[in-house]
Amino acid sequence: MKDSMASVSQLSLLQQKLHSAKTALNELSEQKNQNQHALLQFISQLSLACKGQSIELDNKLAKLRHNLASIEHIEEVLPELVEVEHLVKQQYHYMMAQLEDGRANLTKVVRQLQRFDSLPDKLTKELAYFKQDLGKPFYTCWDYFPKVRSLVNFYNAILQAQLAQDDPLSVLPKHRQLAHELAQMVSEIEFRKDQRDQVLVIKDYLAGEIDIDGLIDAYQTVLTLLLENIALEKSASKEFLYVLNDALSAVREVVTDSYNNSQRSFQLKQQLNREINSRVDNVGEAVIDINDIDQLKSQVAEQLVSIRTALGRKEALEQREQALLRKSIETMRDELNELSKEASVYKERLFEQQKLTMLDSLTQLPNRAALEERMELEYRNYQRHKQPLWVAVADIDHFKAINDSFGHSTGDKTLQVISMALKNSLRDSEFVARYGGEEFVLLIPDVSATDIKHLLNRVREKVKNIPFKFKNQRITVTVSIGAAQLLDTEQINETFERADAALYQAKHESRDRVIIDA
Repeated sequence: MKDSMASVSQLSLLQQKLHSAKTALNELSEQKNQNQHALLQFISQLSLACKGQSIELDNKLAKLRHNLASIEHIEEVLPELVEVEHLVKQQYHYMMAQLEDGRANLTKVVRQLQRFDSLPDKLTKELAYFKQDLGKPFYTCWDYFPKVRSLVNFYNAILQAQLAQDDPLSVLPKHRQLAHELAQMVSEIEFRKDQRDQVLVIKDYLAGEIDIDGLIDAYQTVLTLLLENIALEKSASKEFLYVLNDALSAVREVVTDSYNNSQRSFQLKQQLNREINSRVDNVGEAVIDINDIDQLKSQVAEQLVSIRTALGRKEALEQREQALLRKSIETMRDELNELSKEASVYKERLFEQQKLTMLDSLTQLPNRAALEERMELEYRNYQRHKQPLWVAVADIDHFKAINDSFGHSTGDKTLQVISMALKNSLRDSEFVARYGGEEFVLLIPDVSATDIKHLLNRVREKVKNIPFKFKNQRITVTVSIGAAQLLDTEQINETFERADAALYQAKHESRDRVIIDA
């Protein structure tokens, strides 16, 4: 009887261990679900970072993010991950194909240059070496753009050689017009800080007496600076694309391995659970059916040994699964850390680039692109709150005379001083941008129709009272301003057109005045 009680006690202990094992298994499953959720969030953020490479890839990534928000098991998105990885690789191969096409086109151009007669021997040899160097494939944009610059230099050298054989070219009105257009274009393009000294030298040259060679050099220098900026932007995008591709591949491998290990572990656990339950059932049946105590002890002992063995295998399996899971999580954490570092660098570059593209380099006021963005924002605010919104266009009077009399550098300084005066005349909620040339646009919200003219006249007077002094000569610079209030029945661009028409009227009414479109 004591032996029977002992067997029952062992059976109870065994059931407790089985319950503990099931509890541990549930905890492990919950941890796995949490890790899976973290992994899904990581993939979603990664897909956002990859946005903007191509329309097809963007659509796939958007679909992937949508599906990630509703799936229950990560294995359901494995096919989509494979598709996205394929598209990323496809984009990479497309970029490489474009570089290869560019290399082939450069080779064709070199062949055409070699057809020129009477080229200097040195230039002929340089072209031959250059053509030989083009036989090597391009791997990055940095391989391509220096070759383009070299090709421009070859064109310039050939042109110089051809011109040297002829009489010097005279500067015609069309050449002065080209110089004026280049100066205007340079003023509107946003260059990096380290390029601005070169740009100022070009602008000063274009504002004075020019010759054909100098004009060609100016165009070549501007082209080189623009190519450098394009190369920097493309190189940054390509580097980040490499990182994203590697990260997606690593994540896919981790997910696949984790899924395969989970499936194998799940099958083994099911098998062990069936074996343990079968052994427990056998013990229960033996307690009921066997009357001989010795036979019962033998049967129970045998089943207990089998159960202990199965539990030991199950515990070893769970430990192995935990170790693999920890390794997978550490791998993903390392990938995430590396990607976060790369993303931070890339975001910083994008932020600097955005600052350049939204800021006028001469006046440091928001430029035309920033104005259009702000106009959209103010228009949406007006639709929500119905507060008054005014659009004003200001133009410096007789600005061309300042440039013609005192030079373009003086004109630039005048623009800078007036820009600061306009900015300081407005509240934080009000906005001013350089629209182009000597024109500025002001967006003024929440000002009544009775106060707007007083406000704009205060701005006009502030500009008029600036003590300009050019070549020991005191000059009064004035502005004309036209303004219009946004109406419920129109778009903000239509308001701008009415304000511009009001400015035109102010210009024809002796200038230095404010006209409000009624």
